[in-house]
Amino acid sequence: MRLSNTRLFSRSAVLSRSSPITSRTTIPSLVTRHFSSTPKPQQPKSLDFDHVIIGGGVVGLAIAQELACRGGRNTSTLLLERHGAVGTETSSRNSEVIHAGIYYGANSLKTQLCIPGKEKLYALCKKHQIPHRNTGKWVVAQNKIQLEALQQIHDFCTNEIHVPVHFLSREEASQREPFVRAEAGVLESPTTGIIDSHYYMLCLLGLFEEAGGTLALTSSVEGIAPLNSGKSGWSLTVRDTSTSERSTITAATIINSAGLDAVTIHNLIVPSSKHLKAYYAKGNYFSYPASSPSVNTLIYPAPEPGHGGLGTHLTMDLAGRIKFGPDVEWVDDPFDLSVNTSRLPETIKEVKKYLPGLDETQLEPDYAGIRPKLGKAGAVAHGKGFVDFVIRKEQGYEGWINLLGIESPGLTSSLAIAEKVKGLLYG
Repeated sequence: MRLSNTRLFSRSAVLSRSSPITSRTTIPSLVTRHFSSTPKPQQPKSLDFDHVIIGGGVVGLAIAQELACRGGRNTSTLLLERHGAVGTETSSRNSEVIHAGIYYGANSLKTQLCIPGKEKLYALCKKHQIPHRNTGKWVVAQNKIQLEALQQIHDFCTNEIHVPVHFLSREEASQREPFVRAEAGVLESPTTGIIDSHYYMLCLLGLFEEAGGTLALTSSVEGIAPLNSGKSGWSLTVRDTSTSERSTITAATIINSAGLDAVTIHNLIVPSSKHLKAYYAKGNYFSYPASSPSVNTLIYPAPEPGHGGLGTHLTMDLAGRIKFGPDVEWVDDPFDLSVNTSRLPETIKEVKKYLPGLDETQLEPDYAGIRPKLGKAGAVAHGKGFVDFVIRKEQGYEGWINLLGIESPGLTSSLAIAEKVKGLLYG
């Protein structure tokens, strides 16, 4: 396999560019490489790469830089991305929240990776000056049943996972956020925050490139097969989506971090009896440009068992612009990213439960994102149907690490996920 030559840009040059990056801006690649189908000269029989990561979202980028940095120039790491830029799917169409890790069972991967991932993410933000803010978050209850849910979260955080949370008095809540309704109680999570996910991904990409990693854009994986009965690596058929040319590459290890396409990649490898079905939860977001009512803290409704998300919550970007979402709309097409404006009345209804002074005429369709799911199940551990992250070595397939159902809190957990994948490969 031969990659076409391209111009390299320094990470500092990209990160210091003057044009602003919004939550929907496409990320420019530091290196844009495409596969060439030109035959390469005869070489000794060896594998093209030590690691191939499929999927250039935030988790794929984190894994790629972790593996590239592990061996430095002594290892070769390739990151494949089917689009013309990294991070254009779920990674750039979410709430950009740094989660505290308060909703998931103590033994779940979501908890075990979100909590250390949060600390690693804050540290990386400070080290590389990635825009972020520790806003804190309120989870609000309007009735006795919802207050019981808050108490359950409080006890879980305090007694089991040791994440700081505390209840606010009615007086303090009223003083700090006078426009927010919380009839039964407020549980505050002080370690929650927000981040510019695009600058974060640019930073990861810069670290990956500095460690000698290779990025191949417009590179869609269409076939995967083990070499020598699965004992010595993998062969991947890759199509250049801009030219439709196909190339074959080989690798010692493959990491399926394809996000919305992860189940498809899984099904390329396993027999039909082990095929999985993908589920897609669309989240619609609506922005609120009005100056009143003003809120300075993230506001989440009390979680509902069995619900596919964390409720229609209030978040903001680093400029203070308020947005509401995501809701949960089960869809079959993961590429339909238009905002479903028919969902607006339901959004207004949910938001007014905790922000009664909302001027509903000011709400505007903003953007939509798709969350990859392994079932139509709840997003929190309390109740039935919770589905955890899947991050594992697949038994009987040497050198394959499979990541499925990586949704929220995937962004927060990304650095910890990367360390876990490295541990699965190398102990």
